[in-house]
Amino acid sequence: MDKVKAKKHLGQHFLKDENIAKNIADTLTLQGYNKVLEIGPGMGVLTKYLLEKPVETYVIEIDEESVEYLQAHYLKLHGKILSEDFLRYDLSKTFGNEQVAIAGNFPYNISTQIVFKVLELRDQIPEFAGMFQKEVAERICEKKGSKTYGILSVLTQAFYEAEYLFTVPENVFIPPPKVKSGVLRLKRKENYKLECDEKLLFRVVKLAFNQRRKTLRNSLKTLNLDDNLKEDSIFGLRPEQLSTEDFIALTQKIAAYGV
Repeated sequence: MDKVKAKKHLGQHFLKDENIAKNIADTLTLQGYNKVLEIGPGMGVLTKYLLEKPVETYVIEIDEESVEYLQAHYLKLHGKILSEDFLRYDLSKTFGNEQVAIAGNFPYNISTQIVFKVLELRDQIPEFAGMFQKEVAERICEKKGSKTYGILSVLTQAFYEAEYLFTVPENVFIPPPKVKSGVLRLKRKENYKLECDEKLLFRVVKLAFNQRRKTLRNSLKTLNLDDNLKEDSIFGLRPEQLSTEDFIALTQKIAAYGV
């Protein structure tokens, strides 16, 4: 098999620029783990550079044609190709409780879902680096006060330091996507265990941004908040005016009233 044909239903756009692939691999700090899992390796342009790193590289790929290609061309991956859907895969089957970094040129149609899966697995994933649609990468790294700041920004930055690294043009892919791409890196915070009910935080953030034009006093009505609590000045703000730390403090206040 010479090449794999990109499949539209899988959101595949194969990177053809070797320098960009190397730069993505180089974004990994290689600190706090000795295993890396690449999501959606396709024909292995990024895999090649990950294999040069002093860590064990595994790949997870849902496309059978790509799996066959990798098996034929990357003998170093023998026994380390997972023919699975990352969104449904139980990492402990392969890695037990070991720390494992995530890397990839992520399919745009599931990139947000990948981030939420990483947040679920934050105890096991100390680092995450790769390529997204540019506006999604920017949104993840955005700070308060912006129109693009939202659920993904707050929840990712609650647990990880998010850094937008560089932009990638459309013409370095086969087929070229209609939008630019952006590479980011997430490094798990040393103190990523939050001083609040983490499930309640997720609920509060999602409720707030689902009605982002309303003040928190109105968007959080379904929590049946105590009238005295709602007198706090924070409830007169809109969600984009709150930092991640503000949302954590807000969650603490809500929990103190027994929600």
